[in-house]
Order: sequence, then structure tokens, then C-alpha cells
Amino acid sequence: MRLVVGLWICLLCWTGASAQEPLRVAIVGLEHGHVAGFLKQFPNQQATQLVGIVDADAALSHKYAQQFHLDSSLFYTQLDAMIAARHPQALLVYTSVGKHRQVIEAAAQHGLSVMVEKPLTMSFDDALAIRRAAREHHIQVLVNYETTWYASNKAAYDAVMQGSLGDVRRVVVHDGHEGPKEIGVPPEFLDWLEDPEQNGDGALYDFGCYGADLVTWLMRGASPLSVTAVTQTDKPQLYPRVADESTIIVRYPKAEAVLMGSWNWPFARKDMEVYGATGYLITVGPDNLRIRTKGQKQESTAVAPPLMPPNDGSLHYLAAVLDGKLQPNGDLTSLETNVVVMQILDAARRSAREGKTIPLAPLPQ
Repeated sequence: MRLVVGLWICLLCWTGASAQEPLRVAIVGLEHGHVAGFLKQFPNQQATQLVGIVDADAALSHKYAQQFHLDSSLFYTQLDAMIAARHPQALLVYTSVGKHRQVIEAAAQHGLSVMVEKPLTMSFDDALAIRRAAREHHIQVLVNYETTWYASNKAAYDAVMQGSLGDVRRVVVHDGHEGPKEIGVPPEFLDWLEDPEQNGDGALYDFGCYGADLVTWLMRGASPLSVTAVTQTDKPQLYPRVADESTIIVRYPKAEAVLMGSWNWPFARKDMEVYGATGYLITVGPDNLRIRTKGQKQESTAVAPPLMPPNDGSLHYLAAVLDGKLQPNGDLTSLETNVVVMQILDAARRSAREGKTIPLAPLPQ
């Protein structure tokens, strides 16, 4: 009898799960090259349903329609028209960073939550305006980073939270690749990556944001005491308007972070070193770790435990948040974390331009 009841309960649970409707999402903008990654993974997942795409560039829309075999009825040139016709529940924003605030504020007017590609926006003032809009209209604003879905970073965070490394003293983050032109990003992507009005300052924003996000997470959302940054252009013939090399020093009361974002690495990399009072942990790509703690004579290597749903990818995560199953409280994707990220990036840009350290205060509430 117990077996029959147990099977009946499992059947009910499975039926309820399978009957849950996928989250209806729409894409806004096609000029961010990361949109291709979403469109590649979309057919192989069930968490979301693509119901519309907005881009005013007919040639760009045609390119993606052909490449991913998308129905022409999905495409619109105006956001309001798409929302009225397709009724999405959330927007995925793949515009330039410089357009994020505009799109988020428009989405807020419709009560639509948003996930944007990193970083959140262009300035700290923009970030505070986005936070006001999110609070006023009760929407979620989330920021997608590739490194959020690295099991190695979660393992590093867990080690810090469990005290395995002692108090954190120093964090060093390396992010970047050989350069957007060198790796052959699409022309519509390159156009705004090398435009300081649409991408902050080249590698400083493009890759400095990863480290700012990670260190803010490790520091439990605290604003740093100060930010000092230097930037330069090692390839002015390729990137005359923006920096291709950046170093940001972020100072906390008892710790320091060094964030190195570059378009000059010999190979693409995204890795982090966390040094505590009694040990260290170094992430190696998405899954691997190098670790040494107190009492060990040499470091060891390990493979990080895999991420579990819904924290294993942006679409699972987004669906769980909007379904009320997950609260983005201070995590890598949350708005509060990314307002601090923008505080750091904005100060870094100012520091590099003015040649001085920029003191910071805690976030205004």
C-alpha cells in the first residue's frame, strides 16, 4: 500500500512539473555577439520559450533568422509592438551596454523583468536609476556573466564561506582574450565594443566587470574603500579609442583585490586566485581547482562539484527566479551585487582618466 501511495505521489509531482509552462522570453537587440550562444542552446532546453525578437536592423535580423532557422514572425523593429503582440514574461537584452538603462526602464513600464549581458550598464548613476525603476515597478533585473556558471567559482566561494582559507586577504582575477578583432567577433559586436560611449572603456569594462562581480560576491556585497586603476592601449592601430589593457586595485578594510582585464592575453582566460590567512584556492577554467591549506606541504588539484539546477545556467536560473523558487539575494547575478560592480567600474574609469585613487562610500539605500 505504501508503495502504491508513494508511486501516486511521485506521479502527481512529475505531472505537475511537466505541466509547468515554460517562461515566455523575448530578445531585445542582436548586436551583442553572446546572443548566438543563447540561440544555440535554446532548442535543447525547456525552461524558456522564445516568443519575440526586437531589432531595428533588418539585415541583422535576417542574418540571425537564416543562421538559426527562425520564423520571420518572431521579428519586430519596436519593443512596444512586440510586447503587445507576443506578451513575453521577461526580456533578454543583447544590445550594447550603453543601451541597457533605456531598455530596462522601458521594460519596467510594462512590468517585465530583465536579464542583461554583463556589465549592468555604463555608470554608477545609471545603476542607481535602474535600481529605482526595479523597485518602483517590482521587477527583477539580473546580469548574466559566463563565470557565474563556473563550478570552480562556486567552489571558491564555498571555501571562503566555510572558512577553509581563513580570512580573505587578497583576490587576483584574470579575464580576457587576444582581442575582439583578433578573435573575429561579428562586425555589429565590434562596432560598439570599441566605442567608449557604448562600452565604457574597452577591456576595462568588457573584462574588468568579471572580477568586480566575483570580488563583490566574495565580500558579501560590501562597497570597497577605494578603487585605483590604470589603463593603456598597447595596440593603438587596432583600438585607437579605448583601452585594451586594464588593472584595477580594489581596497577593502582587511583585503585587496587586483582585477586584470585585457585584450592582450596570449590565450583566452577566466581564472581567479583567492588567498586567505591560512590557505589559497586558484580556479583553473570552469571546473578545476588548485588548493593548499594550513598543514599541507604542497598544493593539490581537484575538480569542482558540478552546479545543480537551477543554478547551473542562465535560463534555468531566470525561470526559477521569476517562478519564485529562487531569490537572487547577493549572488553573482543579482541587481544589488551589480550596482556595487558599477560603483567599482565607474570609479576605475574615473581613476584611470584622472590618475588618482577614488575613495568610495557604502551604497546609498
